[in-house]
Amino acid sequence: MKSSNHRILFFPGASGDGSFWTGVGELLPNSWQKHYLNWPGLGNQPASPEVTGFTDLLRLTERSLSEPSAIVAQSMGGIVAIQLALKHPDLVTHLVLVATSGGLDVSSFGASDWRPDFLAAFPETAQWILTERPDLAGQFSKLQMPTLLIWGEKDAISPVAVGQHLATQIPLSRLFIVPGGEHSLAKDLPEVVVPLIETHLATV
Repeated sequence: MKSSNHRILFFPGASGDGSFWTGVGELLPNSWQKHYLNWPGLGNQPASPEVTGFTDLLRLTERSLSEPSAIVAQSMGGIVAIQLALKHPDLVTHLVLVATSGGLDVSSFGASDWRPDFLAAFPETAQWILTERPDLAGQFSKLQMPTLLIWGEKDAISPVAVGQHLATQIPLSRLFIVPGGEHSLAKDLPEVVVPLIETHLATV
């Protein structure tokens, strides 16, 4: 895929708000196609009867995967991204996973529980996001597309140890740790994230 023709699907985290990624998207080349997805019912996003769990989110993203695309995903969105890449390896050209659990039990890596603070911030959110915990631990080796892992040095929700573990499990992956970065590093530090994505998408 030529650099002028990159097509990117941006997946948010549990907030469900695709605008999380607009700071990054605005700094990427104007010629690239950028699609920001929202998660119905999560955070403050309007609910949809079609979305009641991760299976429905996967179905939703499949509608946007009409041609070869790179997936850039934050936190919980990384779970959906991995599921999509496993199901459609012919259409997902690259993965960028930022501060995600990836479908691991991150409590065993020293992660703090994000759910109480999240529920306080988004009391109307769909409740399934607080209880569903997909387990993808045995499937990472099946990912055969180039994968960039970006982690914040100070992320308590998905600690660096999670990124380090994923880097050992995903074959064509590399890990970049952002000094001082926290869980929202992609929104807070787009000027750091953008060059990493540009270099990664140049990987064949």
